[in-house]
Amino acid sequence: MNRFTRRQGEESLVQIPTGRVTLEGNLEMPEGAQGIVVFAHGSGSSRHSPRNRYVAQVLREAGLATLLMDLLTPEEEVADAQLRHLRFDIPLLAERLRGVTDWLVKAPATQSLKIGYFGASTGAAAALVAAAQRPNAIGAVVSRGGRPDLAGPDLPRVQAPTLLIVGGNDSLVLDLNREALQRLQGEKKLEILPGATHLFEEPGALEEVARLATRWFVRHLTA
Repeated sequence: MNRFTRRQGEESLVQIPTGRVTLEGNLEMPEGAQGIVVFAHGSGSSRHSPRNRYVAQVLREAGLATLLMDLLTPEEEVADAQLRHLRFDIPLLAERLRGVTDWLVKAPATQSLKIGYFGASTGAAAALVAAAQRPNAIGAVVSRGGRPDLAGPDLPRVQAPTLLIVGGNDSLVLDLNREALQRLQGEKKLEILPGATHLFEEPGALEEVARLATRWFVRHLTA
């Protein structure tokens, strides 16, 4: 059963059944939201990531709803912390992200909203695979320090406008993003933040990520 639990303010704890598991996420819907952005976190992170929560806050201030998801169960997170195997299981993560998408399309509170994906690290690859496999549902994708190369053969099939944001000092990931950009066939853009590293911890870097992502999502989800 789909369950909502009201929390402080407008935030809801949602439990979404997908496949054999039930996933948890934090859903926030500002009044009059015209689109919703689903966050797929990266390696070793969670929906409580302060970086993703900051970006989500900026998106909500621009009138977009946000859903920060854990694509692994708590038990799987414990196992992955030791073996580091599930965070790179892109087909599994993408399958669960598709399940979340299907839930949003059917839920009365969100079914009228255009959906975007914000993916970080390996979560970006899962977002691109899911976007390729749900082309009619996904209106835009943003990757923050992501690994779009891990989307494999699904990468050229992505139809959603895609923004890749990479730190200028994140040299290996930057090279991988440049290669992935050539394989994307639809609307696409690579934004390089000079001086920024993989986690965008430098002063002003995360703020710039949030600004770029907000502009991209507002343009493609609220038209």
